[in-house]
Amino acid sequence: MLRFLLMRIASAIPVLAILSLVTFAIIQAPPGDYADYIRSQLINQGGASFAQADAQAQAYRVEHGLDKPLPIQYLNWIGGIVTRGDFGYSLYYNKPVADVVGERLPRTLLLALVCHLLASVLGITFGIWAATRQYTWIDSTLSAISFLGMTVPRFLMALIIVYLLVFQFNVSEIGSFFSPQYGGAPWSWAKFVDLVKHVWPVVAIATFGGLAYNMRVMRGNLLDTLNAQYVETAKAKGLTGGAVVMRHAVPNALHPLVMYQGVVLPYMLTGEIETAIIFALPTVGPAIVGSMAVGDVYVTATFMMVLSATLIVGNIIADMLLALLDPRVRQFGER
Repeated sequence: MLRFLLMRIASAIPVLAILSLVTFAIIQAPPGDYADYIRSQLINQGGASFAQADAQAQAYRVEHGLDKPLPIQYLNWIGGIVTRGDFGYSLYYNKPVADVVGERLPRTLLLALVCHLLASVLGITFGIWAATRQYTWIDSTLSAISFLGMTVPRFLMALIIVYLLVFQFNVSEIGSFFSPQYGGAPWSWAKFVDLVKHVWPVVAIATFGGLAYNMRVMRGNLLDTLNAQYVETAKAKGLTGGAVVMRHAVPNALHPLVMYQGVVLPYMLTGEIETAIIFALPTVGPAIVGSMAVGDVYVTATFMMVLSATLIVGNIIADMLLALLDPRVRQFGER
């Protein structure tokens, strides 16, 4: 198993290197950089002339290496990551990129993991419930919910909830994790409840899409499994319906969902990012949009690399889970 894991990690390194190159090139493709943003700010808000603003912008570009060719900028960025763990300096936030990521990424990952756990538990449970009650009103209702969860855009659901909260229920505390009185307070039950009050729309929306997918896949696979020969044999031996479903059918129907774990974390991260942008929460989503708007390339590139890394890590975890469930996967991977 250790050899299998090491081989998966080794094969992921070149993929991550190619992703970093492509990501950096795509982000740098649009015209302009942070120096252009500084020049426009000096002209529009500082009252400087174009010549004065352009001179300061050029000086800033030289000072921070933005005047160098793109290959040199990429090599400096990736070299700093490999040799020093330095992801560069955020021009917009005026701090190291590692600090920006360290502030926002843990919150995003925590929200994504909570959404994943809820989507998995509820989706698998509802999928079993729907499959064992095929063609009943319960199955029809759950299928309709699954269809809505997979088709309605998450940003649209977020906009609807924002409208209802602000204009119908007069909620003013949107865009933060805590109310002002709990911002710097130590953790307590009251602070946890306040956190839930602020983040439940993001969790609910991101969970809804994952729940719908899990429920749809679990229902379809379980229906196929319930018609298998070994299930009919188990029924013929006198086992109760619940024992047949939970002990024989469900474990075999879970295999496709185990494979789904390879993409579920990036899926939940993008779901959180979409809704967090609408709700203006201080997580990864608004940071990516803000950094792209002003040309803060190192912040954008680092966050995109993190999202790419989560996809690779998720696939490694899925491979490990499948190898534990089926030794044939491990034997094939070691060849």
